[in-house]
Amino acid sequence: MSRRWIQNPNRCADEYLDGIEEFIEFARRHNPSATRIRCPCRRCNNTFWETIENVGFHLVRNRMIETYSIWNLHGEQVDHASSSNAPRVDNVEPIVDPNDQVMGIIQDAFPFASTNINQEGEDDVPTPIDSVEFEQYEKLLKNANQELYPGCKSFSVLTAIVELMHGKIKYRMSNLCFDYFLGVFKRMLPTDNCLPKDHKHAQKVLHGLGLGYEKIHACKNNCMLFYKEHETLDTCPICNESRFKMTSQNRTTKIPQKVMRYLPLKPRLQRLYMSTHTATDMRWHKEKRVDDDVMRHPADGEAWKEFDRTFPEFAADPRNVRLGLATDGFNPYGILNQHHSTWPIFAFPYNLPPSKCMKKEYMMMTVLITEDPGRSIDVYLRPLVDELKDLWTNGVRTFDKSTGRMFTLRAAAMWTVNDFPAYAMVFGWSTKGYMACPVCKEDVTSGWHAGKVCYLGHRRWLPWDHEWREKDKEFDGNTEHRLRPREWSGDEILEQLNRLDFAPFGKTVSRTRPSTHLNWTHKPMFFELPYWSKLKLRHNLDVMHVEKNVFDTLVGTILDIEGKTKDTIKARLDLERMGIRRGL
Repeated sequence: MSRRWIQNPNRCADEYLDGIEEFIEFARRHNPSATRIRCPCRRCNNTFWETIENVGFHLVRNRMIETYSIWNLHGEQVDHASSSNAPRVDNVEPIVDPNDQVMGIIQDAFPFASTNINQEGEDDVPTPIDSVEFEQYEKLLKNANQELYPGCKSFSVLTAIVELMHGKIKYRMSNLCFDYFLGVFKRMLPTDNCLPKDHKHAQKVLHGLGLGYEKIHACKNNCMLFYKEHETLDTCPICNESRFKMTSQNRTTKIPQKVMRYLPLKPRLQRLYMSTHTATDMRWHKEKRVDDDVMRHPADGEAWKEFDRTFPEFAADPRNVRLGLATDGFNPYGILNQHHSTWPIFAFPYNLPPSKCMKKEYMMMTVLITEDPGRSIDVYLRPLVDELKDLWTNGVRTFDKSTGRMFTLRAAAMWTVNDFPAYAMVFGWSTKGYMACPVCKEDVTSGWHAGKVCYLGHRRWLPWDHEWREKDKEFDGNTEHRLRPREWSGDEILEQLNRLDFAPFGKTVSRTRPSTHLNWTHKPMFFELPYWSKLKLRHNLDVMHVEKNVFDTLVGTILDIEGKTKDTIKARLDLERMGIRRGL
């Protein structure tokens, strides 16, 4: 049987599945007494040993290594007479020099640092980096070539710091713990070693490799950012609150009342193409994705395809980045009796295959807010939205390591992913009260039941001739003959928002909402993006919260768990008030 099935990208194809069975039978035949064999899937890469059954599962889930067509690690003999040029693969793990790895990282971070060519009119030729970046490059190169101590050939200064920092992150060491062990290692080494003395000095060495952030001062009451045209102000023009804290007159530096951290998106997106490991994967959604009407990736969904039809120029280049945005609050200190919450905003690139696009290595934190912003989250979204607008309109010149050419990278935010309370913050529609549904809006079916607002009328979404529409006793005592609520387009929502007059942001502003505003609290800043009103799907609910809440309610009611069950005295009295389920 031909082994061309290894190259088949469709893991569900009969050819591929038959090929896996052939490989499993081959492995059993050549390793009759083995309980574990090397797994040749792309993740294990023939370095991990698994049971034969698990190997078959891995090959379906992760695919086989495309270049592994001669199964020499599983007993196949290479015929050197017929293929004298075939490379010999030893049954040992390759030894990678950590110093070479660090040099590779520097080359990825500064792909054309040594380029002195600048030919006008040729977009494919990278322009030289500026003097500041070149100075960082020279410092890193110096540390990469400097021995950790005289005579040390295994580690350079930079290699040692990278290895130690990697361990710190991997095993979640605190800065104090890292400082302690760094001091111990420094005392263990010869006295003339060049190892940094603490975490702060180690970070300075790695500064050129890292991706920095900006500190932007904010009003204490969340009214505005001291940003762009307001950068030089000392007081908030909305609430007149001082920008800085009151300190002694002897203090030379001013302390801001509140600071947000903004992590620019452009250099992080550029880094995806400057790395040899991800540049090719960023085109996966167009070049390697199997289009067979099976939902495996957001690119298989109708919202993605509708975006491609609406903006064909953007879709023409598969290197343009599709982003998802997510935010939620959490208590970083783990103390339950404190109401403090920190709100990070993450972006994740959907260009990558499903096995990578949701991994933490590719999630980019763009904004860090130090308290619950409420509806004023749009104040803190201002730098991100400005950068997204520029990435859509102008793009950014980026070096593609896989092709060795420059191109203009553009990006678009496809949607947000939130839980229901955060949904209200980013969408601008309050998810509380009788009109909490952001889909039905004023056409919602809601009422006061068992001490809380409940939302009924779900049968409106059923087909017109569905039998449940005629049933009354099984539901709320009424038949259902209404059509489903109309679906508002993005342009209609934007037109409605433009007619409303909203109060400015801030804690000191009155929250009274006119009846004409329905449940609108503010105009979402995302509508400033030129394409946002054209999107078929703008917001998603995090499935984790939905699954947990439904599961808790269902199991709690079935098992009659106190505090979890919905079968309460109030619910029974509500049935009596509605005149249904007389047996209960």
